[in-house]
Amino acid sequence: MNSFEAVTLVPGRARAAAIALPPLSFWGGYDAGRGVIVDATHAGLGQSLASRILVMPRARGSSSSSSVLAEALRNGTGPAGIVLAERDLIVSIGAIVANELYASNVPVVMVDEAAFAQLARAEARLDIEIEARDAAQPATVRLIAP
Repeated sequence: MNSFEAVTLVPGRARAAAIALPPLSFWGGYDAGRGVIVDATHAGLGQSLASRILVMPRARGSSSSSSVLAEALRNGTGPAGIVLAERDLIVSIGAIVANELYASNVPVVMVDEAAFAQLARAEARLDIEIEARDAAQPATVRLIAP
């Protein structure tokens, strides 16, 4: 299967089915209790991120998104891992807080544009595995047959 090098933003390890989405604001766009996208203008309206690898170029919106992401991870309604095309401090802070407070182990990594395009196209057909040990060494993102 395909393997890509990534930058570790938040360490962790995860493997799950992918969900590729345009930028999402967790603040006002995701219901952390029910675990569904509630932004009526978003292409993923009604979809759940629970236990999936979220593939999106970057987040959208408020710095409060980090608290909503952390709450979703605490509730078990958040993603198992996150793959971004751009650094996103807000998403990273949400995962860091959840990892520290709730031992959620949700990795956040950043890949280049070519890798991102392949990962986004693989949605639903393949699992994505993230192996992100720490920021000192490259992370690995793999496409794997479920």
